[in-house]
Amino acid sequence: MEYMTESTVRSPGHVYFQPPGTWVQCALESRELLALCLKKIKAPLSKVRLVDAGFVWTEPHSKRLKVKLTIQKEVMNGAILQQVFVVDYVVQSQMCGDCHRVEAKDFWKAVIQVRQKTLHKKTFYYLEQLILKYGMHQNTLRIKEIHDGLDFYYSSKQHAQKMVDFLQCTVPCRYKASQRLISQDIHSNTYNYKSTFSVEIVPICKDNVVCLSPKLAQSLGNMSQICVCIRVTSAIHLIDPNSLQVADVDGSTFWSHPFNSLCHPKQLEEFIVMDCSIVRDLKRSAGAGMISKKHSLGEVWVQKTSEMDTDKQYFCRTHLGHLLNPGDLVLGFDLASCNLNDEHVNKMNPERVPDVVLIKKSYDRTKRQRRRNWKLRELARDRENMDTDDERQYQDFLEDLEEDETIRKNVNIYRDSTIPVESDTDDEGAPRVSLAEMLDDLHISQDATGEEGASMMTS
Repeated sequence: MEYMTESTVRSPGHVYFQPPGTWVQCALESRELLALCLKKIKAPLSKVRLVDAGFVWTEPHSKRLKVKLTIQKEVMNGAILQQVFVVDYVVQSQMCGDCHRVEAKDFWKAVIQVRQKTLHKKTFYYLEQLILKYGMHQNTLRIKEIHDGLDFYYSSKQHAQKMVDFLQCTVPCRYKASQRLISQDIHSNTYNYKSTFSVEIVPICKDNVVCLSPKLAQSLGNMSQICVCIRVTSAIHLIDPNSLQVADVDGSTFWSHPFNSLCHPKQLEEFIVMDCSIVRDLKRSAGAGMISKKHSLGEVWVQKTSEMDTDKQYFCRTHLGHLLNPGDLVLGFDLASCNLNDEHVNKMNPERVPDVVLIKKSYDRTKRQRRRNWKLRELARDRENMDTDDERQYQDFLEDLEEDETIRKNVNIYRDSTIPVESDTDDEGAPRVSLAEMLDDLHISQDATGEEGASMMTS
């Protein structure tokens, strides 16, 4: 006596369908799976007495389940007849409705449009690494990269709202939500909406020179209005190159007192340090705010490398005093020759606007790329025609990771076994990532989308 019954399972994993619309997770040869199998033959078992039931071993990938049953039934004159038989079940692979939507990649109920009105993508590169580190991309149906941002598509509004909450905790931003009616059923009073979340990140990136409003500068401890953005995390971290005073500006404060970058990243010029001296007494120039302990205030004379045939030099104060020596190359902005079309700068005393603001020390980029023995993961996304300087911007972000340990702690860095480890004799003092900060390379079992399919251990 044999019964052929069908059960459905969603691949991968042992998740079985229990009519009419429930998915039950059961391990192989478990009590839960046995109960589900017995429900399939509930009608025939109602006429007999079930004495024993158990699984007969089958190969796990055979798509077959065998259950051995022992039944009894009373026949003529009180005699009891007992019989043992095996019921075969055929396991069929099937997707649930949510997985069908994920595989379709064109069905979405919510989209997050992340935008930043800036010319550099450093903040987006940093945000991408945080999304990968905390697995916030796993519920996305599709990720589309456009010129000024990213679009995240979701099958439910709840997943999109979770991503918006993550963005608010990660980068200084604000958002607006809207929804559009797609269909409705007047009989059951149900509605189908598509939701859109427009997220705007503050238009400030690392290494930008900004001019604060007088009111905001006063509220931050009477710091100078001309500041340098040293990093962007959950807040904008600013430093006054004239006094080493630091301050953090969160998203709500920025939108209340907005400010913009004064110079375009392509306006960075290369200078050579002619003379540098460290300023020991900081109390005279600093305000009432906190002073950075990681920087040293220096007074330097610099000259543009493009004007070496002249005697024109520039004097400025900088927060890079601990890095600079005569003869070093440094990148900075020449504010004296820039057209600073900013309302806050126009109201400032011209004597308080420095001629040059130094940003960072310059190293040989070719040598840094050649000895970089680490790499980062990337989100699987659809790309449009991108600008030709995207690779340059990405290299800038990698250099920022090497130079800033604070940012590096928030990013998963993986060792690149194809690049040999070079000695420190030819690096010219350029910062680099230590092996202790790297994770092992990605395993083959981990797919290209970055799903957690492989184990990663620290070296």
